[in-house]
Parts: sequence; C-alpha cells; structure tokens
Amino acid sequence: MSKAVRYDGFGGIDVLRVEEVGRPVPAAGQVLVRVKAAGINPSEAAIRRGAVADIFPSTFPSGQGSDLAGVIKEIGPRAGGFRPGDEVIGFSNERASQAELVLV
Repeated sequence: MSKAVRYDGFGGIDVLRVEEVGRPVPAAGQVLVRVKAAGINPSEAAIRRGAVADIFPSTFPSGQGSDLAGVIKEIGPRAGGFRPGDEVIGFSNERASQAELVLV
C-alpha cells in the first residue's frame, strides 16, 4: 500500500484527504518513483475547484499534482535507460504527483 492525496468532489483544500491506495506497478515504458517533493500550481488548484471542468474534466476519486522529484524505485519493461536509485524530476499527466509512489 501507498499513501496519496485524493478528493471526491470539487472544492477548496477542505476536500483533500490522504488515503491508502494500491501500490502502483510500472507497465512498459514506465518507472515507479518514490516522491521526495511534489508541487502544486494555480491551474491544478483551479482543476480541483472545478473552475476549468469544461477544459479539464475530472473523474472521482481524483488525485492532485503534476510536478514531482524523487528516486526511481522500480522500472517497467522498455523504460529507456533508467535504473532504480536514479534521482529524477518529472511530470505526471495523471494528476497524481502528490503521493508516496507515482508512475511516470
């Protein structure tokens, strides 16, 4: 199990919670990163509030965050030159960077 920031409906920071989620498993071309730092930018807060739902629709439960820095824990097949232990910075298109473990 791993912990991740999630929310079940649009709103302010009061809708956020930290919950246990299944441990992600990297597929082909993916790496699993143990997150050391994750950011949030104004557009992600707007997504969480529902202010841009017509442009960036959400499904619930949803995660939060795109930017991250951490250490590769595991690699999937064809992950292109990465190794466990590599320090990385990255971006998740899955709104999932605010978690202990993230697939990218």
